[in-house]
Formats: sequence, C-alpha cells, structure tokens
Amino acid sequence: MPNLTRRALLISTPFVLSGCVGAGRETVSVKPVIPAEYIAMYSAIEGEPFPVKAADLTRVDPQFYRREVDYPTLEPTGTIVVDTAARYLYLVGENGRALRYGIGVGKAGLEFEGEGIVQYKREWPRWTPTQSMIAREPERYGPLAGGMEPGVLNPLGPRALYLFKNGVDTLYRIHGTTEDWTIGKAVSSGCIRLLNQDIIDLYRRVPPRTRVVVLQGPSPMPPAAA
Repeated sequence: MPNLTRRALLISTPFVLSGCVGAGRETVSVKPVIPAEYIAMYSAIEGEPFPVKAADLTRVDPQFYRREVDYPTLEPTGTIVVDTAARYLYLVGENGRALRYGIGVGKAGLEFEGEGIVQYKREWPRWTPTQSMIAREPERYGPLAGGMEPGVLNPLGPRALYLFKNGVDTLYRIHGTTEDWTIGKAVSSGCIRLLNQDIIDLYRRVPPRTRVVVLQGPSPMPPAAA
C-alpha cells in the first residue's frame, strides 16, 4: 500500500481528529483540523443587511458540510429532494450528480410528504408563528402574532423558500439558522433548516416554481434509472 503523506490525508478527509497516549495515563488530544476550503465556504458573508457570521464548523458533523455527490435519480435537473430521515437536502444536477446540503429537521418538517413547488422565496423574511404555536405557547408566541421583523434573531434566517402544493401554502419552509449545532439533528420547532451560508447558496441557485420532493420515513435509495 503506498504511503500517505500528511497533506494527502488532510485533503482526503474533511475532518481529522487525532490523539496520542504517552507514558502512564497521560493523554494528549488534538483539536479537529478543518480543511481551508470549508473554512472559506462557511466564512462570514459581507454586504448583507444584517450580519451573517461564520459558521462554527466544530459543532457540525463533517458529513453535513455542503458538497457535490453521486446521486443517480429519475428526478430532473434542478429538483430539490429533501430526505428528512438522512438529514440531507439534494439539488439534483446533471450526469447523476447533486449538490448535497446538511439539514436540521423540525416538527413542521416532518408533517409534509410528497411533492410541491417553491411558490416564492424571500431574502431576510418576516416570520409569523402558526396558530397552533400560539395556542400551545401563548406567552411566548402571542406577542409575535403580527409577525417578527427580519434580523439575526428571526428563526427563518437570511433566506427562505416557501413550499406550496396545488396552489395552497403547505406552511413548509426551507430556511437558514444560526444554531449550527442543530444541523443533522431533529429539533423541536421549525421546518427544514440549513446553515446560513448554505441557504444563501441554495437560494441563488433555485428559481420560483422549482419542484420539491419531500421524503419521510426510512431513508430510501434514490430512484435510480433502470
């Protein structure tokens, strides 16, 4: 087997955690090494109406970093496929490839399955809690019944895609988050959340009327062409 240089090892693995054990019980651990390409990808974004800070990648499992992957499917190029069980969102590309984003899935994100379209999309959107949220926690959400202004504290983050089906709002949103540690996990509220850098990237790639397929339950293999 050919020798692997340290540089080759760092390039081939997006996240390296190493340690060594010396004499006796002493243990020395080394902080994770994150490749420069991901640090740049998730750096702070300038020129926005509100601050978009760099993502804390030490709190995100590397498998959920944005990357291009093999994804053979019958879905046409440009389709968004949300795999809630696997915690991935795919933007289908050409030649059996797709751009894959890690996601966090909230309660509302588990309440829709099937197909819809991105009816419209918004930069720095307002957010309004649903009537069920207000009824469940009136003290928390009641004061926000008229909507919450855009900003760094807004739960939808810097961008949001609004999913409709047959002309009806599904209340399903694909949006950003500053809660980096929730990517790859199930969360108590919200729909489908991406790191802010990822939702900004996805937003610029997809136009209104983009088709969206939401998969629930055990993660299936992509529907490969026969």
